[in-house]
Amino acid sequence: MKPRLTLAEHVELGRTLAHVRDELIHRSVQLANAYPKSGPEGVPGQLLTKALDAVDKARSELENALFREHSNEAETSVYYPPRENQR
Repeated sequence: MKPRLTLAEHVELGRTLAHVRDELIHRSVQLANAYPKSGPEGVPGQLLTKALDAVDKARSELENALFREHSNEAETSVYYPPRENQR
């Protein structure tokens, strides 16, 4: 069996994925404000939306793994940290 992520690795990955998600949202909005949402010009925005969905699914599955592997220390804030302006 392969080694699993440590709690510290989950925390680091959670922060990184939250940042990636925020950046994808920002860029998706930027494209939506600059180009049509359909047709050939809408393809990049549609692809960013798919990437955002993939990141969200990965975060969910990784959170499940975190709770399986580190049940005593796991917290939902590892993969879903509070936003900076909500602290």
